[in-house]
Parts: sequence; C-alpha cells; structure tokens
Amino acid sequence: MNIKRELLPSTQPLAEAYVDNFVAVESLYENDPTSEESWLQRIKWLDESEHKRVARTALVSQLRKYNLRFNPHQAVQQSLDQLEQQGTSVIVGGQQSGLFTGPLLVIYKAVTIIKAAKAVASKLGRPVIPVFWIAGEDHDWDEVNHAYFLSSELQVKRTRISRAEETRLSVSLTQVSTEEWEYALAEIEQLLPGSEFRSGLMELLKDYSGGSSNLSECFAKLMGNWFGKHGLVLMDSADPELRKLEAPIFESMILKNDALRSAYHESARDLGLLGYEPQAEVAEDGANIFYISEQERLLLFKREGRFSDRKGKVSLSAEELLAELRNHPERFSNNVLTRPLMQDSVLPVLGAVLGPGEIAYWALTRKAFHQLELKMPLLLPRESFTVVEGTLQKYMEKYSLTWDEVRDRDVFHQKREAWLAKQDSLHIDSRFDEIKLSFAGMYDPLIEQLGEIQNGLLKLGAANRDKIIDQIEYLRSKAMDALEKSNEAGLRHWDRIELSLFPLHKPQERVYNIFYYLNRFGMDWIDGLLDIPYEVTGKHRILYL
Repeated sequence: MNIKRELLPSTQPLAEAYVDNFVAVESLYENDPTSEESWLQRIKWLDESEHKRVARTALVSQLRKYNLRFNPHQAVQQSLDQLEQQGTSVIVGGQQSGLFTGPLLVIYKAVTIIKAAKAVASKLGRPVIPVFWIAGEDHDWDEVNHAYFLSSELQVKRTRISRAEETRLSVSLTQVSTEEWEYALAEIEQLLPGSEFRSGLMELLKDYSGGSSNLSECFAKLMGNWFGKHGLVLMDSADPELRKLEAPIFESMILKNDALRSAYHESARDLGLLGYEPQAEVAEDGANIFYISEQERLLLFKREGRFSDRKGKVSLSAEELLAELRNHPERFSNNVLTRPLMQDSVLPVLGAVLGPGEIAYWALTRKAFHQLELKMPLLLPRESFTVVEGTLQKYMEKYSLTWDEVRDRDVFHQKREAWLAKQDSLHIDSRFDEIKLSFAGMYDPLIEQLGEIQNGLLKLGAANRDKIIDQIEYLRSKAMDALEKSNEAGLRHWDRIELSLFPLHKPQERVYNIFYYLNRFGMDWIDGLLDIPYEVTGKHRILYL
C-alpha cells in the first residue's frame, strides 16, 4: 500500500480553521489537540473532576452487560477492567447505527479512535481506552436505513430497509423483520461481484442480521467482530440501562435549562462575530431534550415555564418532567447540542473523535459545558481516506489524470470531453457546424427572395429551414453516439474513475459501504487501516492499493 496526502477540501470552513489555524477559533474551543500542554491540562482536570461523572463501577457494570451480548472479546473485557480503575481515560467517538455499518467513514472513525487511544496512552504513560458511542437514540430512519455499492454495470446502487409504518421512534427501538433482513441480504448478494471472499462475507451478514431485532444490534455485532480484538468498547445511547445512569444528568439539564439555552445562543452569536454560520439549529425556545410519548420521539421546547413539543402533543411543567424522569428515564434522550454534555458526564473523556460537521457544531457547546461544571474535551479530527485500487491507478496514468483533476468535477469532465474529441478523426462537431453555417448562408437569401413573390412563403421557408437544421442536429447526435459507442471501453474507464472516487459527487468515504471493499480485499483490509500511522490532524490521505 502506498499512502499519499492529498487535498480534499472540507465543506466546513470552521473545521478547517480548527485544524489549520486554531488560534483564530480558540475562543470557541477549549484546547488545541496538537499542543502537548493541552493533553496534560485535560488529564489533570479529569483527575480532579472524577466526582462530576457517573460512578465508574456502575458504568462499567452496564458496559460489561452490553458488550458481552454484542462485543464479547477478551480485549474488550480488559479495556473495561482498566476503565474501572480511577485514572483511566477514554478516546470516544460515535455514529448512527447505519445498515451494515453505513458508509466507510464509520469504519475510519472507529480506526481513528483506536489509534488515537493507543498514541495518547503512549504519550502520557497512562491507560487510555477506545470507546465507540452508537447513536441509537436518533430517530431519522432515512439517514441509516441504506447502504451503497458500485455495481458491475458501473451504477451506484442502494440497498434499503423499509419499516412497517412511519414513526419517530429511536433507531434502536425500531424493529426490523426477518423478511426485511432477507431482502437486503439478497440485494447485497446480487450487487457484490464474485470473489474469493463473497461467500464468507454473506455468511457473516446472515449470521449477524438473523439474530438482530434492529439496526443497532447488527451494527454492534459487526463493529465488535472487526474491532473487539483491539479493545474497542461499544455503548448504545438508547440502552435503557445506560439511561438510568444518565438520569441525574438529565435532571441537571432540566433544572439548568434556561442557563444552557442562553449558553448556546451566546456561542451562536460568537460564531457569527467570527464570520461562521451555526451548524446546528439553536432554537430561540429550545430545551434541547427529546421525550418519548406514545411511541414518538418529540423534541421539547420551553415556553412560559412549560416543556412542550412543536405540535403541543405534550406539555409538562419542570416538576412534572422531573417526575417523569424519575419514573421513566428511558423516555428521555439528547439532541445534537446536549449529547456532547451527556458523553462527558458519563465517561472520562480525554478526547473526542469527530468528523468535520461535528467539529463545527461542537463550537456551540463550550459555554454549555461550563454551565454543567464541565470542560470541553480535546477534539480529534476523524482520519479521512480515499481508496484507489490498482486498476484505477492504471486508468489515471493512462489518461494522465492527477488527483486534483479528478476531484474537480468540472475539470474532470473537460478532460473527458477533450479525450473523446481526440478520438474523433472525422472532426464531427466542427464539420456539422460548417455544414449548418454553409446551409444557412445559401438558404436564408433564397427564403428572403421567395418572400418577395408571396409573403406566406417567408414564414413557410423559415419553418422548413428549422426542420432541416433539426435533422442535421439529429444526425450530429447520432454520429456522436456512434463515436462514444466506438470508444465505449475508454469511456467506461473514465466512468469507473469518477464513480469509484466521487460517487454521487461526494467523497467515496461518505457513500460506499465497507462490504464493497471487503469483498475485493478480504477481512484483513480493516487491520491494514490500523497499521497506517496516526495523524492527529486527520488530514486526508490516498491509499493506493
């Protein structure tokens, strides 16, 4: 494997500034992850603030139960043994529980968490364990119910699991039927080309999905299968047992709701003063907590001292909401702004691995952390990769394409059209242009002369001319089609380059599912990602295979 750093501009300028010019945005964040002093300050604060978090023994007890079900590797139990000891910290990151783990970036995030934990533990000389937070409490089904693959016909294909009825239940509470699992597996089996690895991969998928009642369970089993041996601890944010431990933190969020809301708004204003747009909604009256009522996850707002949803399906005073929390903690969950606070209240977080969008919206949370007597952890950019297979390398070399030319869609298509034009020995386009110009030069004067004989002939002649030009254009299009067909093999090379590296006009890591690559390179491919040297900046790298 040859590894090369190449530019892949982020759509999040704030995240870019965080990595490239931290001084310019340090007022929005707590510490610079590239500074050794930042790490020392954070670990010192964690030691001093042990009493502010959920008791380790209770947390580890719950995590043992969960991981024994879905991630029962001995290395995970060793990680939990360490976590139970005061002084152990964690590197944590999370993602929604997508179908068969969703896009590649999920795998890269887990890889980054593991490598960062190992690197920091070595630097500090203290135990640091990797933790993956499965965001099973999210309810946006359309974000997680699908996986993308590149078919042998060079089409980006999606396999998708539907649900019986439209609900706003958390993904971890949304049941997936045996029939839906079987349908998705049948589609994947059709999409994956024949390889020496396909049968084993399909057996793995059938085994793990067959015993899973929802997407989160299958997600956890797959992640445990690949990363449990590296000590990666899994936790589901929708786990009812975890929710019981979180109840005191929800109580603080309810009692300090006004102060938290003010903190988010102050941060949003700070962002604006620096020229950035908030990357998460900061509603004027947002309570930033979800409440489940009648099988529906409702986002709460605070109006006139009461907590209610947008449509008024529920309306509770603070006292009534606290009573609900005491009796039914499983009915509560976080939104995008309170989840970071919950994570830091539950775990001794040394650093959080985040994607560009997450780094951008975490800028809204620093002052909210302080309201709960917490401090924002160090934010570590997720590692970013693009896989370039050997065949793609050959095609790029054949057509003299650089990475920059491929990632710039307009430039890529200009190069493609220029290549196709070179294959046109007849110069079809220019000759048709000449014919149209020559025809118009002879025909237009005749039409004018005919108009002198009878006025109606002028209109008829113009209509006749347009029909003939349409026919010339029709023949031109057919000739160009024939040219493309005669160069079909070359054009497929161009299509393969584009669809492999930027499917749906997005970076590869945001679209394709890991099983497409496991089918080509085998299960060891994931372990190979862990051998790539860790870079704390998360700068994008090309993996030439």
